[in-house]
Amino acid sequence: MEKPNTIFQSKHRKDVSMLKKITFILVSAVVLVSCKQADNQRASEENDNIAPTSELHSPQCITEAEVVTAQEHWGAGIVKIGQVFTEGGDYKLAAEEHIQNLYGYDLGMVLFKPTLASEDQFRETFDAALSYFVGGNETYPEDKGFAIAPYTKVRWENSGIINNVCTMAIAMGNYYFTTKNGAEIKVEYTFGYVKDANGKLRIVVHKSALPFNPE
Repeated sequence: MEKPNTIFQSKHRKDVSMLKKITFILVSAVVLVSCKQADNQRASEENDNIAPTSELHSPQCITEAEVVTAQEHWGAGIVKIGQVFTEGGDYKLAAEEHIQNLYGYDLGMVLFKPTLASEDQFRETFDAALSYFVGGNETYPEDKGFAIAPYTKVRWENSGIINNVCTMAIAMGNYYFTTKNGAEIKVEYTFGYVKDANGKLRIVVHKSALPFNPE
Protein backbone atom coordinates (compact mmCIF):
# COMPACT_ATOMS: atom_id res chain seq x y z
CA MET A 1 0.00 0.00 0.00
CA GLU A 2 1.37 3.43 -1.11
CA LYS A 3 2.10 6.02 1.52
CA PRO A 4 -0.06 9.18 1.53
CA ASN A 5 2.88 11.37 0.46
CA THR A 6 3.62 9.08 -2.48
CA ILE A 7 -0.04 9.16 -3.54
CA PHE A 8 -0.01 12.97 -3.39
CA GLN A 9 3.17 13.20 -5.48
CA SER A 10 1.75 10.83 -8.09
CA LYS A 11 -1.50 12.82 -8.31
CA HIS A 12 0.49 16.04 -8.54
CA ARG A 13 2.54 14.69 -11.47
CA LYS A 14 -0.66 13.69 -13.28
CA ASP A 15 -2.17 17.15 -12.73
CA VAL A 16 0.97 18.85 -14.04
CA SER A 17 1.03 16.53 -17.03
CA MET A 18 -2.64 17.26 -17.78
CA LEU A 19 -2.04 21.01 -17.38
CA LYS A 20 0.85 20.83 -19.85
CA LYS A 21 -1.35 19.02 -22.36
CA ILE A 22 -4.14 21.58 -21.99
CA THR A 23 -1.64 24.43 -22.33
CA PHE A 24 -0.16 22.83 -25.45
CA ILE A 25 -3.60 22.44 -27.01
CA LEU A 26 -4.54 26.08 -26.23
CA VAL A 27 -1.24 27.43 -27.59
CA SER A 28 -1.59 25.31 -30.73
CA ALA A 29 -5.11 26.63 -31.29
CA VAL A 30 -3.94 30.22 -30.89
CA VAL A 31 -1.09 29.65 -33.35
CA LEU A 32 -3.44 28.07 -35.90
CA VAL A 33 -5.89 30.96 -35.62
CA SER A 34 -3.07 33.50 -35.99
CA CYS A 35 -1.71 31.71 -39.04
CA LYS A 36 -5.16 31.60 -40.58
CA GLN A 37 -5.64 35.31 -39.98
CA ALA A 38 -2.24 36.05 -41.49
CA ASP A 39 -3.09 33.96 -44.56
CA ASN A 40 -6.39 35.80 -44.94
CA GLN A 41 -4.61 39.15 -44.61
CA ARG A 42 -2.06 38.20 -47.28
CA ALA A 43 -4.83 37.01 -49.58
CA SER A 44 -6.73 40.24 -49.01
CA GLU A 45 -3.65 42.32 -49.81
CA GLU A 46 -3.02 40.31 -52.95
CA ASN A 47 -6.62 40.68 -54.03
CA ASP A 48 -6.35 44.44 -53.60
CA ASN A 49 -4.06 44.43 -56.63
CA ILE A 50 -6.56 42.58 -58.80
CA ALA A 51 -9.84 44.10 -59.85
CA PRO A 52 -12.96 41.98 -59.64
CA THR A 53 -13.61 40.50 -63.03
CA SER A 54 -16.69 41.60 -64.90
CA GLU A 55 -18.06 41.48 -68.39
CA LEU A 56 -17.15 45.13 -68.97
CA HIS A 57 -13.78 45.62 -67.30
CA SER A 58 -10.41 43.91 -67.38
CA PRO A 59 -8.58 42.96 -64.14
CA GLN A 60 -5.24 43.83 -65.75
CA CYS A 61 -3.31 46.80 -64.39
CA ILE A 62 -2.84 49.92 -66.50
CA THR A 63 0.71 50.95 -67.40
CA GLU A 64 2.03 54.44 -68.11
CA ALA A 65 2.96 53.33 -71.63
CA GLU A 66 -0.67 52.41 -72.28
CA VAL A 67 -1.79 55.83 -71.10
CA VAL A 68 0.67 57.56 -73.42
CA THR A 69 -0.53 55.42 -76.33
CA ALA A 70 -4.16 56.24 -75.52
CA GLN A 71 -3.28 59.94 -75.51
CA GLU A 72 -1.68 59.63 -78.93
CA HIS A 73 -4.80 57.90 -80.26
CA TRP A 74 -7.00 60.67 -78.86
CA GLY A 75 -4.92 63.36 -80.54
CA ALA A 76 -4.87 61.48 -83.82
CA GLY A 77 -8.65 61.11 -83.63
CA ILE A 78 -9.13 64.87 -83.20
CA VAL A 79 -6.89 65.57 -86.18
CA LYS A 80 -8.78 62.97 -88.26
CA ILE A 81 -12.18 64.51 -87.50
CA GLY A 82 -10.93 67.91 -88.64
CA GLN A 83 -9.35 66.44 -91.75
CA VAL A 84 -12.55 64.62 -92.73
CA PHE A 85 -14.49 67.85 -92.20
CA THR A 86 -12.06 69.84 -94.36
CA GLU A 87 -12.29 67.26 -97.14
CA GLY A 88 -16.11 67.32 -97.06
CA GLY A 89 -16.46 63.81 -95.66
CA ASP A 90 -18.69 62.37 -92.96
CA TYR A 91 -17.02 64.08 -90.00
CA LYS A 92 -19.91 63.22 -87.70
CA LEU A 93 -19.27 59.52 -88.28
CA ALA A 94 -15.58 60.08 -87.62
CA ALA A 95 -16.47 61.75 -84.31
CA GLU A 96 -18.86 58.95 -83.37
CA GLU A 97 -16.12 56.38 -83.95
CA HIS A 98 -13.69 58.51 -81.96
CA ILE A 99 -16.00 58.59 -78.93
CA GLN A 100 -16.99 54.93 -79.22
CA ASN A 101 -13.37 53.80 -79.42
CA LEU A 102 -11.87 56.04 -76.76
CA TYR A 103 -14.56 56.91 -74.22
CA GLY A 104 -16.37 54.59 -71.81
CA TYR A 105 -19.98 55.69 -72.23
CA ASP A 106 -20.96 52.06 -72.81
CA LEU A 107 -19.20 51.00 -69.59
CA GLY A 108 -20.98 53.38 -67.23
CA MET A 109 -20.66 56.99 -66.15
CA VAL A 110 -18.20 59.30 -67.91
CA LEU A 111 -17.24 62.60 -66.29
CA PHE A 112 -16.58 64.88 -69.27
CA LYS A 113 -16.11 68.61 -68.76
CA PRO A 114 -14.78 70.01 -72.06
CA THR A 115 -12.89 73.26 -72.53
CA LEU A 116 -15.27 75.30 -74.65
CA ALA A 117 -18.52 74.76 -72.78
CA SER A 118 -20.01 77.33 -70.43
CA GLU A 119 -23.76 76.60 -70.41
CA ASP A 120 -23.76 72.80 -70.44
CA GLN A 121 -20.33 72.22 -69.00
CA PHE A 122 -20.71 68.53 -68.20
CA ARG A 123 -21.36 66.07 -71.02
CA GLU A 124 -22.72 62.94 -69.36
CA THR A 125 -24.06 61.20 -72.47
CA PHE A 126 -22.69 60.05 -75.80
CA ASP A 127 -24.86 62.52 -77.75
CA ALA A 128 -23.77 65.42 -75.54
CA ALA A 129 -20.12 64.57 -76.14
CA LEU A 130 -20.71 64.18 -79.87
CA SER A 131 -22.35 67.60 -80.00
CA TYR A 132 -19.28 69.14 -78.39
CA PHE A 133 -16.95 67.60 -80.95
CA VAL A 134 -18.92 68.44 -84.11
CA GLY A 135 -21.87 70.69 -83.14
CA GLY A 136 -25.20 70.58 -84.94
CA ASN A 137 -27.31 69.52 -81.95
CA GLU A 138 -30.10 71.96 -81.10
CA THR A 139 -30.03 70.81 -77.48
CA TYR A 140 -26.57 72.33 -77.17
CA PRO A 141 -26.68 75.58 -79.16
CA GLU A 142 -23.35 76.78 -77.74
CA ASP A 143 -21.46 73.98 -79.51
CA LYS A 144 -19.64 75.08 -82.65
CA GLY A 145 -17.76 71.85 -83.15
CA PHE A 146 -14.47 71.77 -81.26
CA ALA A 147 -12.88 69.08 -83.44
CA ILE A 148 -13.76 70.67 -86.77
CA ALA A 149 -11.72 73.82 -86.08
CA PRO A 150 -9.71 71.99 -87.52
CA TYR A 151 -6.44 71.06 -85.81
CA THR A 152 -3.44 69.55 -87.53
CA LYS A 153 -1.56 68.26 -84.49
CA VAL A 154 -2.01 67.53 -80.79
CA ARG A 155 0.95 67.09 -78.46
CA TRP A 156 0.89 66.17 -74.79
CA GLU A 157 2.99 67.21 -71.81
CA ASN A 158 2.12 65.05 -68.83
CA SER A 159 2.73 66.67 -65.48
CA GLY A 160 2.21 63.21 -64.00
CA ILE A 161 0.44 59.88 -64.38
CA ILE A 162 -1.00 58.05 -61.39
CA ASN A 163 -1.59 54.33 -61.89
CA ASN A 164 -0.92 52.89 -58.43
CA VAL A 165 -4.62 52.00 -58.09
CA CYS A 166 -3.87 49.43 -60.81
CA THR A 167 -7.24 49.38 -62.58
CA MET A 168 -7.54 53.13 -63.10
CA ALA A 169 -4.99 55.67 -64.27
CA ILE A 170 -5.18 59.46 -64.12
CA ALA A 171 -3.05 61.81 -66.20
CA MET A 172 -2.76 65.58 -65.81
CA GLY A 173 -0.86 68.19 -67.75
CA ASN A 174 -1.04 70.45 -70.79
CA TYR A 175 -1.90 69.52 -74.34
CA TYR A 176 -1.26 71.75 -77.30
CA PHE A 177 -3.48 72.03 -80.36
CA THR A 178 -1.90 73.25 -83.58
CA THR A 179 -4.28 75.18 -85.83
CA LYS A 180 -4.15 75.13 -89.63
CA ASN A 181 -2.33 78.48 -89.44
CA GLY A 182 0.45 76.92 -87.36
CA ALA A 183 -0.53 78.58 -84.08
CA GLU A 184 -0.46 76.44 -80.94
CA ILE A 185 -3.22 76.59 -78.31
CA LYS A 186 -2.29 75.49 -74.80
CA VAL A 187 -4.99 73.71 -72.77
CA GLU A 188 -4.89 72.08 -69.33
CA TYR A 189 -6.27 68.56 -68.95
CA THR A 190 -7.09 65.77 -66.52
CA PHE A 191 -7.94 62.38 -68.04
CA GLY A 192 -8.98 59.23 -66.18
CA TYR A 193 -8.72 55.80 -67.81
CA VAL A 194 -10.05 52.29 -67.17
CA LYS A 195 -9.45 49.14 -69.16
CA ASP A 196 -12.37 47.42 -70.88
CA ALA A 197 -12.89 43.66 -71.17
CA ASN A 198 -10.82 43.62 -74.37
CA GLY A 199 -7.86 45.22 -72.61
CA LYS A 200 -8.34 48.61 -74.27
CA LEU A 201 -8.09 51.87 -72.35
CA ARG A 202 -11.29 53.92 -72.22
CA ILE A 203 -11.70 57.49 -70.98
CA VAL A 204 -14.06 57.87 -68.02
CA VAL A 205 -12.84 61.26 -66.80
CA HIS A 206 -12.04 64.17 -69.11
CA LYS A 207 -11.68 67.70 -67.83
CA SER A 208 -9.91 70.43 -69.72
CA ALA A 209 -9.68 74.20 -69.43
CA LEU A 210 -7.78 77.16 -70.76
CA PRO A 211 -5.02 78.35 -68.41
CA PHE A 212 -5.90 81.12 -65.98
CA ASN A 213 -5.44 84.57 -67.44
CA PRO A 214 -5.05 87.24 -64.74
CA GLU A 215 -5.97 89.95 -67.26
